[in-house]
Amino acid sequence: MRSQLITRTGYLKLKQELDLLWREERPEVTRKVTWAASLGDRSENADYQYNKKRLREIDRRVRYLLKTLEQIRIVDYAPEQEGKVFFGAWVTIENDSGETRQFRIVGYDEIFERKDYISIDSPMARALLKKSVDDEATVETPAGSSCWYINEIRYELDAEPLE
Repeated sequence: MRSQLITRTGYLKLKQELDLLWREERPEVTRKVTWAASLGDRSENADYQYNKKRLREIDRRVRYLLKTLEQIRIVDYAPEQEGKVFFGAWVTIENDSGETRQFRIVGYDEIFERKDYISIDSPMARALLKKSVDDEATVETPAGSSCWYINEIRYELDAEPLE
């Protein structure tokens, strides 16, 4: 089961996507379907077939976004988080080989846009939670365990207000 958490920036992006799909893209595709249907035989009409499929995809995504936005909980930065790894933190880590990685711990719905975001539910994020700079975190993965050291923790303030 995944955590129902999201950053304020992530929440606003999902709302923006929902608005775009519902107010702009769906009405346009609906017009195309209506126009293509008026041409007659729908079984061989590629415009009708394609746009009908696209309409189903939009409707499925809209349902998902509505359900998600209703259930999800926005987590804002709190000054008490400073110095430790919590939700929304940018973390720089390093292993014994000198390999470094930097990423932000965010909610599941935010990880698909960027390569430098990881889910709060990932083994790496779970191992790093509540740790401080210079702490050691052992990450258990299907490939085995690995040891990482925390070099830096910082927080990005989501300044955009909620509507």
